[in-house]
Amino acid sequence: MIPAFPACLLVLFLLPAFASRAQDANALITKVKEKLAIVTDYQAEGVMKTDVSFMKVPESKVTIYYKKPDKFKIKKQDGISIVPKGGGNINLAALFEGNNYTAVPAGKGTVNGAAVTIIKLLPLDEKSDVVVSTLYIDEKDALVKKAIITTRENGTYEMEMQYGKYTSRGLPDTITFLFATKDYKLPKGLAFDYDAGEQKPKANTANGSQKGKIQISYTSYSINKGLSNDLFK
Repeated sequence: MIPAFPACLLVLFLLPAFASRAQDANALITKVKEKLAIVTDYQAEGVMKTDVSFMKVPESKVTIYYKKPDKFKIKKQDGISIVPKGGGNINLAALFEGNNYTAVPAGKGTVNGAAVTIIKLLPLDEKSDVVVSTLYIDEKDALVKKAIITTRENGTYEMEMQYGKYTSRGLPDTITFLFATKDYKLPKGLAFDYDAGEQKPKANTANGSQKGKIQISYTSYSINKGLSNDLFK
């Protein structure tokens, strides 16, 4: 019979390695937060494209407003304002507010061929709508290239970010949202009030794994100019 103590010694041997990985994960998350914290507000111009089978939404020029920590609004070229429900989830900075989470290392991966470190954020608040956020981070530039967010009420959705001119401030040139359309329920943060052209999905025709996509391509940012709270009413 093999004595129990070698297993105990193995655990004690591995604990420092686990602790080191956790420290590395927290250090990387801190770098990402510090970069995102540079931006307290912005007004951006861009183009929004929607690819959802049951909606007819034309490509539209938009103005996007953001103010830390979770104020967010999109204004379309026709003057209609779109205030996303739970808009904080659209902004990566909101995921890190208050340090109310545990960062768990989840290995390595790639996004569009680039190496990334994968870290899961587990909220400490039992009432949080977000169950887990899986972040794919470029360590060199401290940028989140991809995020998969699982919520209690609105399923799971993905965000993919491409960076360019505003890399130093952690702001993407393009952000793409991907979500399952089977329940005709956009993920929290993307449940816009579309008016013209909205159609009900046809019963029993949608594949359960069918994806919807919303993409915003930013053409310019005006950063940290002190946006008024009245803009978000």
